[in-house]
Amino acid sequence: MATQTHTGIVPGTVHLVNVSGEAPPGAKMRDGIQLVPRPSDDPEDPLNWSQRRKWLAMAMVVVYTFGTGLPITLQYSILADITADTGISTSTLVEGTGYMFLLLGFGCLFWQPIALTYGRRGVYLVSTLATIPLMIWTAYSKSGGEWYAHRIILGFFVAPIEALPEVSIPDIFFAHERGGMMGLYVFSLFGSNFLAPLIGGWFNEAFGWKWTMYFGAIFCAVAFFILFFFMEETMYFRNTLEGLEDEQDEVAAVTTTATVEKGEKSSSSSQTVSSESPAAVYVKPTLAQKLAWFRKMDGRPTYQHMLKTMYMPFIYLWQFPIVLWAGFIYGINLCWYNVLNGTASPVLASAPYNWSSGLVGCIYTGPIVGAAFGCYWAGSIADRFTLWLARRNKGVREPEQRLWPLLLTAVLSTIGLIMWGVGAQNHVHWAVLAVGLGILTFSVVAGGSVALSYNIDCYKDISGDTTTSVILVRNCMGFAISYGITPWYTNMGLQNCFIMAGFLSLGCTLTFLFMIFKGKDLRRASAERYWKYAAESSSAH
Repeated sequence: MATQTHTGIVPGTVHLVNVSGEAPPGAKMRDGIQLVPRPSDDPEDPLNWSQRRKWLAMAMVVVYTFGTGLPITLQYSILADITADTGISTSTLVEGTGYMFLLLGFGCLFWQPIALTYGRRGVYLVSTLATIPLMIWTAYSKSGGEWYAHRIILGFFVAPIEALPEVSIPDIFFAHERGGMMGLYVFSLFGSNFLAPLIGGWFNEAFGWKWTMYFGAIFCAVAFFILFFFMEETMYFRNTLEGLEDEQDEVAAVTTTATVEKGEKSSSSSQTVSSESPAAVYVKPTLAQKLAWFRKMDGRPTYQHMLKTMYMPFIYLWQFPIVLWAGFIYGINLCWYNVLNGTASPVLASAPYNWSSGLVGCIYTGPIVGAAFGCYWAGSIADRFTLWLARRNKGVREPEQRLWPLLLTAVLSTIGLIMWGVGAQNHVHWAVLAVGLGILTFSVVAGGSVALSYNIDCYKDISGDTTTSVILVRNCMGFAISYGITPWYTNMGLQNCFIMAGFLSLGCTLTFLFMIFKGKDLRRASAERYWKYAAESSSAH
């Protein structure tokens, strides 16, 4: 596919809403909304699946996210108990979690290319299965080195949780549906991490911290069983690029006309030449094919292309500033999430609160509620707001229209951080701390969801790789804050530390205003590079 024919088309700018009453030739519509990307005629195309089948596929993404995300974060509310029993310092436990987050990012460089080439289902199953013995090993930890070891290996095997769902969602849902589904995924990701300390705290009270880790292994095993029987492969290779369907229709029409004219000249006996090709034959996969971990599909990228995608995320970071910025926004929100987890147990387990691990886990009720509202704000509300702005823009959707919800998250993250830090320093009632954490989590979940959706909206046809770029930035920032949060609040005091963090969060998030005004210019400047990479990715199939 030649890139010269469409370098003037801005990536991410698509005609989404039909405001004229006439749909473009070849376009498929639903309730006045143009279906982007355009689905094929294949009934096994995930975009053509029934709503029930789509929701089942999305449910499996949630099962995987909870099935692996909850076990690896059970320790947050029982850090003091693990330290008392093993002698491993709290700072070492928190640093080990930081190393896990680092591998959760860099592990995507290995797993994401495999998932993009050989299929999503197998990667999900391998990741879930490998987590089971690693959680059992966690219960036998006796030294800091051992704690580091299983956290690092866990980070590697659970890395698909960070980037693969962001690929599976566009496999199944259209552009105007992605925000809500992305919000549901981010809620599952952070919600599992907030539910884990609540469960872990009380489980620890009843059975001890080692059996809490065993519970994590059992929970993951149940998730694996469900995924094996109900998760479908969503990988599907298309012949079109998002945003170029209309242009490709025009090229096809010109080609067909030229073919017809040529046929008329070369055949004196034929008065008409049919431009229609034979109907494609679509084969429904068998049960054995559906249960296979990896399935060979027509159009699969080459092995060489898979190896190339293992280093391309680094190149995208400096060639596409928007990708770097999306990773920064997601990363700054992960920082505050790690700040919460790194300080909750030390603050509430000490005087004047002196809470048990079970009560420390209860403080995560506030974040769970906040995460649910954050999911709705960055998902369904943002989708509706984007459609409204697209209608006002003559039916054209610009990815920057999705960024406006960050205005609220910028303010609320500041309020939440200050409420938590200042409140803890001055020993306020625990309810104030719970509300502060809930407000903070609203912003964390909404901010992360918007950043992911924005990246996909801008560069859909290379989003499998750019998502890895986003996660690399995010998790490097998360690792840094996990490593530094304990000395930060110890040396500065909770109050000064979190006041600084609050205003730092405000300033970082408000950078979205720059993207509102300059985002399209950046996308236009990167158009030639983007269409080149998108075409290479398509031709590698």
